[in-house]
Amino acid sequence: MATPRLGEIAPDFEATTTEGPIRFHDWKDASWAVLFSHPADFTPVCTTELGRVAALEDEWAKRDVKVLAVSVDPIEQHEEWKGDIEEVSGATVGYPIIADDSRQVSELYDMIHPGEGDTSGVRSVFVIDPANKVRLSLTYPKSVGRNFDEILRAVDALQLTDRGPFSTPADWREGQKVIVAPTVSTADARERFGADAVEEVKPYLRFTSAPA
Repeated sequence: MATPRLGEIAPDFEATTTEGPIRFHDWKDASWAVLFSHPADFTPVCTTELGRVAALEDEWAKRDVKVLAVSVDPIEQHEEWKGDIEEVSGATVGYPIIADDSRQVSELYDMIHPGEGDTSGVRSVFVIDPANKVRLSLTYPKSVGRNFDEILRAVDALQLTDRGPFSTPADWREGQKVIVAPTVSTADARERFGADAVEEVKPYLRFTSAPA
């Protein structure tokens, strides 16, 4: 197994889910996607995570992001567990959960926990763009729940920096200033964005307002 790397095409697959059968690339249909694994159904951390993803439904939609969960448990177990997730979170689980009891998807994306003596998944996250390229990957151990606000923030940064010669500074959030790419000179940046709109901290570190 090899983890899909940044810039590579995310592996396509067919799967059974709680929302019916899908083929991944067709299902995402030129949208952004967040594919995330969880170790097992009816476990405490996973219940809070899938509930949080459900509660963020409007935030995913605003960014044209489709979310897709995966674990090695069977479809009947997923369906039963959804009731607990919805009761705990107060949100409806409207996104698909893959029943990966064959471990096809988990192996394609290298989600099986190494050295743990079992076949359950780690907490992996893949952000995949409309061209099906992997743009971000994160892996957490089983004991640490993910921060989905950070995943939304990363999607915001990716979508913004795709629109121009920008990068984002540490802890950047939507609405804050961005960094002018090193490939653009300060003079060119001031001509493009306005002389007063570019702050030069260092010759290689220039800030400007994010485009509307």
